[in-house]
Amino acid sequence: MPRLLDVSDDVRAEIGDEEADRLLAGDSTPGSYDCTSCRTPGDSEQERTSTVLFVGDETAVLAFAHAGCLPSQVVQVAEDQLQGAVRSIAGSGGESASEAPDAAAAQAVLGVTSGLVLIAGELHPALVVEPTGPISRPGAESGGDDFLPLLIEQGYMPVTQLTEAPRTLDGWSVLLAMGQLHAVLQPGTGGAPSQVAWWQAHQPLLVTEGWRAAANKTHTVLVFAAPAGAIGRQPREDLLRDALDKAAANGRLVAAAMPLAGT
Repeated sequence: MPRLLDVSDDVRAEIGDEEADRLLAGDSTPGSYDCTSCRTPGDSEQERTSTVLFVGDETAVLAFAHAGCLPSQVVQVAEDQLQGAVRSIAGSGGESASEAPDAAAAQAVLGVTSGLVLIAGELHPALVVEPTGPISRPGAESGGDDFLPLLIEQGYMPVTQLTEAPRTLDGWSVLLAMGQLHAVLQPGTGGAPSQVAWWQAHQPLLVTEGWRAAANKTHTVLVFAAPAGAIGRQPREDLLRDALDKAAANGRLVAAAMPLAGT
């Protein structure tokens, strides 16, 4: 049965036209899957689904994600991380390597959700950033999750309750071009005056007219970040707010305000 599948040109180039066509026809695509971004179930027969190809030096793993979580794309990851994902999959019940990899294989993949967040009676355009798996400090051997500590070191502030907007983080900005979200920019390294992408969309992400209007009005975007599994994929803004409140109460949320670059 044909699938509601998105296969980007980059993914097609990697896997070949024949395999891409088989996926679209449903010959080698699972109907149900665990989203490689939010880790919740998906159904490629009922909802738009993205193919995400994780590529190491010698190994490639094809995964699936809700189209609202990640666009179809090729993600470069370290070979040892990818091998660990394959071993995890093989030992978890004999699933094939074309299933969604373990979250540890996607340490550098950040899922981004846009929404309007009500704070002190005012709606603020916001982005919620959540990695697909634990992010360790470079060089660390503990295997822990250092995502929030690393961001706090960059100037993000811990949030225990959403009663006031966070302060502006100098040197960071949110890039919006032609009404679509392109990147979150951070200061360049080594004293460079220019900015570099901290997160960049493989394909520009659509935002709602309400979100864009609020961002153009305030010229500021609130960026919330939480560790893997703290927020999840929320289909409505009220559920997203509930998830943010819960993450804040549990000490698993940091935030910063960033100026809007573009329109």
